[in-house]
Amino acid sequence: MSDLPDRRQSGEEMVTVVIPCRNESGALPGVLAELPDGYLALVVDNGSEDGTAHVARECGAEVVYEPRPGYGSAVHTGIVAARTSIVCVLDGDGSLDPGDLPVLVGAVRGGADLAVGRRRPVPHVHWPVHARLANALVARRLRRRYGLDVHDIGAARAARREVLLTLGITDRRSGYPLELLVRAARAGLRVEERDVAYRPRTAGVSKVSGSVVGSVRAARDFWKVLVLGKARG
Repeated sequence: MSDLPDRRQSGEEMVTVVIPCRNESGALPGVLAELPDGYLALVVDNGSEDGTAHVARECGAEVVYEPRPGYGSAVHTGIVAARTSIVCVLDGDGSLDPGDLPVLVGAVRGGADLAVGRRRPVPHVHWPVHARLANALVARRLRRRYGLDVHDIGAARAARREVLLTLGITDRRSGYPLELLVRAARAGLRVEERDVAYRPRTAGVSKVSGSVVGSVRAARDFWKVLVLGKARG
């Protein structure tokens, strides 16, 4: 049983933060410590081998498990498990500032169906050129083809839980954030973008931009969504 308060009694005053993790025991304590008051951590352990789940519990977070590998698998499991109306998604590597989440949540409470973070690198952060270029090209296609005023497909976002579930996102890998935006555009949802700080990750190596294999897999997932029409329906 979790030591966290029963969120069903808290209504919209509480927000669930879904944190998909695979081997993030080194960075996770700092991420959890920076969560604002009223933001409840729900860590989704996606096959970690470094004690991530134990660390999360020691820091007071609720933990659920998703054995199927993939960012989308972990995020979807967390959203299903959440019990608050508004849900945020945040990476567990420390590269995004949890203190920026209220800005995204504020946009949702102000009428947006989906609020997404546009990463703004802090001084001296290393954002690999190939990752930055790929992100810019995909965002440009989203603007031109779908009319979305976005410049990033980063991992920080906020939305009402039911909206995320109703969209019927099927990608369970790196293409999840992109399919989310495409489906939101096709559904005519109000999508708003807010600046969020992009910092050096505090431990470990990125599963996507930190390796050639990860980057190739992400590119393949994006291709399925944008070119092969995986986000139809």
